[in-house]
Amino acid sequence: MKKLLLGLSLAVAVPALVVSVRAAEPDGLILPPGFHASLMAEGLGPLRHLAVRPNGDIYASTGGEGAKPEGLVAIRPGPDGKAAQVEHFSSVNGGTGIGLYHGMLYAASDRAIYRFRFQGDTLLPDGEPETVVADIPRTGNHPIAFDDKGDLFVSLGAKSDACSSKPPGGATPVGQKPCPDLTGGAGIWRFAAGRTGQAFTDGEQIATGIRFVTAMAWSPPAGLYAIMHGRDGTHAAFPELVSAADDDAIADEMHHVVKGTDFGWPYSYYDGARNIRLLAPDYGGDGKTTAQEGVYSTPAVSFQPMRAAPVDLLFYQGRQFPRAWRGGAFIALHGTGGPQLPGGRNGYTVAFVPFDRDGKPGALQTFADGFAGPSPADRNSGKAKYRPVGLAVAPDGALYVADSNKGRIWRIAYGD
Repeated sequence: MKKLLLGLSLAVAVPALVVSVRAAEPDGLILPPGFHASLMAEGLGPLRHLAVRPNGDIYASTGGEGAKPEGLVAIRPGPDGKAAQVEHFSSVNGGTGIGLYHGMLYAASDRAIYRFRFQGDTLLPDGEPETVVADIPRTGNHPIAFDDKGDLFVSLGAKSDACSSKPPGGATPVGQKPCPDLTGGAGIWRFAAGRTGQAFTDGEQIATGIRFVTAMAWSPPAGLYAIMHGRDGTHAAFPELVSAADDDAIADEMHHVVKGTDFGWPYSYYDGARNIRLLAPDYGGDGKTTAQEGVYSTPAVSFQPMRAAPVDLLFYQGRQFPRAWRGGAFIALHGTGGPQLPGGRNGYTVAFVPFDRDGKPGALQTFADGFAGPSPADRNSGKAKYRPVGLAVAPDGALYVADSNKGRIWRIAYGD
């Protein structure tokens, strides 16, 4: 089994004594001792991120344009914890981001952020959504997050993998500097969460150097964190400079975001095996030369080899789980694609990073496993039975995990 690394080469620790409870869990899920899962809903389509209202109603974003169903999904659990009512509503889709703020549901499309109002405890929102932020550049999914000061954070990706072009005649790619994607994109913007009618130009950019972010969340003690997917295909483009093993070590990166944070894309990338930031070969790098110190952010957590496709991030603020799991970050690792490997690929799990009272992260570990199937070879896209994609916490502190393959949602609770 391949490893995930945290900071200075900390490997995933699979909790001990979890195999003995495997048969008791639905779909073969593997959980730490004392935790148990139940199937809350199924057959909901290509789900993405989740949000839960204080009354327990669950809302999910879907896979985007062309996926069936489109729009958003509303689920009301019954007394037995299973879905008692499911409704598909709205045409807002394709933005991934979804969240609740001051009793209203916020959802992202690829061009705007909307919010929905509710009348009492009705499952479906009242009327048409209001536009919070309009005219967002079309750069794919837009994860969103809220802080405790009234700010809405919106992430925009880049339009290219490495911001480089290949000259005629088969020459190696050459990076564009300055990279045009960094103007009006490839960063994180801050808006007023409580105000409608904002244009994208009204926002304040607080971070740059982002290829694309699929997971972003706020923690009261730790602040804003976001996970960027690292560049792909570097060995294929520069086989004499970057070996296949070195390409595998190019990490997905989880960063603490403050005003002025630069993730380093496209001019550099983070080598999770050597724990160093290297100059990208498109910009004069040779697989050995480190990037200038003090310019780019150092990730708090890195995921490699072959990364793991982290797609959602949740800081657990519930009270149900034991203290060791409180305040830390749960991460949905969707699993990487590519050619089928007999030993499987990385991810297909829900991971956990503990945070101390000062907001500092600890060692990455596996929280929930078994989604893909019982065999290592099941950890391949196209073969994996389920792939974790969205996370949310119920009012009672249970953890919901959504699947992108068949549209399942599991409820994971402690002591049930």
